[in-house]
Amino acid sequence: MSPNSVPSGSVRSAAELNERIRALWLRAGGSLSAQERAEYELLVVEWAIAIRGEVVKAA
Repeated sequence: MSPNSVPSGSVRSAAELNERIRALWLRAGGSLSAQERAEYELLVVEWAIAIRGEVVKAA
């Protein structure tokens, strides 16, 4: 998956994605490689989509 593609209709919760982001940073020791950076960017975009979906459901 390229860093510019965004998964449509994420099935992962914002909390799960947050945990994956935290785990990625821990594994990387605070310095991301190019591949880890691409993964991080995808996770953050997916997390933002999940957050928006959760806010809309709450409203």
